[in-house]
Amino acid sequence: MLFARGRDLRLPTREEAPPGRPALAYEVPERHLVLGTALQGPYPAGFEVADFAVGCFWGAERRFWQTAGVWTTLTGFQGGHTPHPVDDEVRTGLTGHAETVRVVFDPARVAYGDLLALFWESHDPTQGFRQGNDVGTHVRSVLFTHSPAQQAAAERSRAAYQHALSAAGHGRITTDILPATPHPFYPARAYHQQYLARNPYGYCGLGGTGVAFPAGVARVEG
Repeated sequence: MLFARGRDLRLPTREEAPPGRPALAYEVPERHLVLGTALQGPYPAGFEVADFAVGCFWGAERRFWQTAGVWTTLTGFQGGHTPHPVDDEVRTGLTGHAETVRVVFDPARVAYGDLLALFWESHDPTQGFRQGNDVGTHVRSVLFTHSPAQQAAAERSRAAYQHALSAAGHGRITTDILPATPHPFYPARAYHQQYLARNPYGYCGLGGTGVAFPAGVARVEG
């Protein structure tokens, strides 16, 4: 079996993963390059956190920071075994992490359901361990939820989008929906934070199916 290369991809076991380290091996910027807000907090009272793995996190992060009501965004790694991984480890597939965007938003201005609609429309969630030209377990599609309400809303949105995809002739959604608590989020190094703000013509890697999220479902609250 292969990890980040080849056709027979699979997630590693905990025993196969690198041991990692007790703390991050690099510093993370304090402020968002575009929004000027704190990357790792403190976050304003009443704001919510949501985590989205959409494939390459450079383009995904830009989609979210351009959304009204989003207070800050942060790229990182989530859903694997290795504590405090570095990007070279993640790309091997051995850590089990997915490239993830942490989104902090004001629910009075943008609903979690609307962020879910953006998530589904921004990539092809039927591709398994691949997203466009990017191949590996690190570019798989995952939703990490921070409350039972988010979990329920995410599951409803997946069912709704599956119905729309099936009607358009697409296959089965492979997106996992997992609680964030047992899957720590590890921020990526400065090079990856707001990458497309510093490199506006850089690689994005995102491409949706062209199927719109069903109208009337996006704003359903958890």
